[in-house]
Amino acid sequence: MADAAVLQQLAPTGKLRIAVAVAPSPSAQFAVKDGDTFKGVSVILGQALAKKLGVPAVIVPHAASGEIQNSAADNKWDVAFLPVDAERKKFVDFGSAYHLLQSTFLVAPGSKMQSVKDADAAGIGIGGVANTATFRAATASTPKATHVEFKGVDIATQAMLDGKIDAIALSRESLGGLVAKVPGSRILDDAFLNSTTAVCVPKNKPAALAYASEFVEEAKASGLVRSALDEMGLKSSIIAPAGMKG
Repeated sequence: MADAAVLQQLAPTGKLRIAVAVAPSPSAQFAVKDGDTFKGVSVILGQALAKKLGVPAVIVPHAASGEIQNSAADNKWDVAFLPVDAERKKFVDFGSAYHLLQSTFLVAPGSKMQSVKDADAAGIGIGGVANTATFRAATASTPKATHVEFKGVDIATQAMLDGKIDAIALSRESLGGLVAKVPGSRILDDAFLNSTTAVCVPKNKPAALAYASEFVEEAKASGLVRSALDEMGLKSSIIAPAGMKG
């Protein structure tokens, strides 16, 4: 059981409310719907953190990481596991990183794009999830292209199937799960973003952040992060080194 200061900041309702982003395929961040529940690395880590705290776990699903960051000040969730970027740090405080993140493009069937630089051209439509670190980086990397924001990955995928966009910007892991959903699509070999995925809490909760960071370091050392990634089929995902901060 954690001390009173930690519980007051990290589980003020007596439960640990774990914010998760839900997508059609899993990644180090994204969870997937499984009947009436959710499965994912963030779910596994969040539930293990709740157990360490000695409180019940409650999953709070969101359509995307941008929704999570934008609700950080609304007392709707207590902990999340998100990709790190400078814009997101305005909304949340990041602790220890548990995953090395690389993001690139899925290109539509018949596309001649072979690299990220090929996507930076007039007339190229690039889709991504609104208010995400990945789509911000994609937009910065391809200023000549047209950028189309979607509320969730499933909507962006349908837009590609409908021929409305030429590429989708996501983490390489997430794109791996989309290739089969868009027959003939390809994942580019290079990347426009190299970052990390890390535990985070709403701003100005130092006791909560320290406790969550300590948990992540323990989860890396114990093999929990590796087993969580493997359980979700993410066997090639790379774990962040010990002590790396988001």
